[in-house]
Amino acid sequence: MTRSVDEAPRTIPAGRDLTLDLARVFCVLLVVFVHILFTGVGRGENGSLVIERTVESQPWFNAATWVANVMPLFFVVGGYAARAGWRTAVAKGISADDFIRVRLARLARPAVPVFIFFTLALGATRMLGIAPELVDAIAIGVGSPLWFLAAYMIVQALAPAMMRWHERHGGWVLLFLLGAALAVDAFRYVFVGGVLGIDPLPPTGYGIGQEVFGIPNVLFVWLFAMQVGFFLYDGWFARLRWWQLVLLIGVGYAAQWGLVSLGGYSVSMLGNQWPPTATMAVFAMVQAAALTLLHAPLTALMRVRVVQGAVFLIGSRLMTVYLWHLPMIMVLIGIELLLPLPLPEPGSPEWWWTRVPFLVAVLGAVLLLSLWLVRFERVPPVITPRFPAGWATPLAVIVFVLPILAITAYGLDFPLAALALGGCATSLWLTGSARTAV
Repeated sequence: MTRSVDEAPRTIPAGRDLTLDLARVFCVLLVVFVHILFTGVGRGENGSLVIERTVESQPWFNAATWVANVMPLFFVVGGYAARAGWRTAVAKGISADDFIRVRLARLARPAVPVFIFFTLALGATRMLGIAPELVDAIAIGVGSPLWFLAAYMIVQALAPAMMRWHERHGGWVLLFLLGAALAVDAFRYVFVGGVLGIDPLPPTGYGIGQEVFGIPNVLFVWLFAMQVGFFLYDGWFARLRWWQLVLLIGVGYAAQWGLVSLGGYSVSMLGNQWPPTATMAVFAMVQAAALTLLHAPLTALMRVRVVQGAVFLIGSRLMTVYLWHLPMIMVLIGIELLLPLPLPEPGSPEWWWTRVPFLVAVLGAVLLLSLWLVRFERVPPVITPRFPAGWATPLAVIVFVLPILAITAYGLDFPLAALALGGCATSLWLTGSARTAV
């Protein structure tokens, strides 16, 4: 899967697999569309306002998540990219510290404006005295995708070390990570939930719930998915015959069903995403095999200039699309409510038919916004760090990750938004230099 596309423009680096760019963009666009399906806001038959998570109430929803939850694939592709990037970095004499600093900047810089927005917006709702229940309902939903920033930063920070493990121990690393993920799940469901009787976290507020004890799997599960990406880069999946890939997918789904049948695990794969469970690790193998199986048609698709241009356009703004699509969904719904526009009842045939046009509107609005925000996705060149000592980068990663993990566990609110903004700014300052502007 490392061969180049013959018809690719000269500006594309030799050996770059464009299907990975397509997969990354597809994952984000699918996330945007799924969130649009979740956001059911409209008018009922009597004219009253209806707010619901429409798609979640559909009888086919749980089954659909077994196909449509593509976040493990995002980490697989991230592992592939990390392995390719690390090899280039080593050839150029770039240190592991510089490698991690660049990846931190790629996540923290685009996150700064979105946390400024959240901090100001949530602060304003407090000053205006808007009902906390309404604010919480909106803010928790809008902040739900932010978990990715923390999880992806953790695995990218550990990527150089994990690649050394991969080269020395190969598949044993996968077995260790999967075993650790299963152990965390067993502790969470059997001991914490069954023996200690600790309930899940409440919808709002702080406290201790079962989910807190599953947070170590942010490390084990997503490192497993990244490690699968290393195998993808090495060509392990490409060496399998088509029937072997199909068999791997079938075995993976059977393993998924076996885990879900044990109890504790959610039947919905979305319910297994936070905190991630071992089902997400198995899903990473399934999706890597599926991506390999589809490699030929996807390569042909990426030879189409229009598709290639769209992928590169969205790919250059991918973090902006990911971070801003939910705020933009809420803004557009707010405009619909303020204007005298017909709002179909969520779940009605009219509502379903309007989802694709609404997706186009959201993407158009976000891409328009990205004309200014794209500057935050441009990472400064690697130069002498402000603090050359080895402690600065690990501390920056911790400062960046912890507030976002708290948001994921407890929901987005004003204090956590402000803490996350401070964490982003501090992490960029710790890993920047006198010549690097945040």
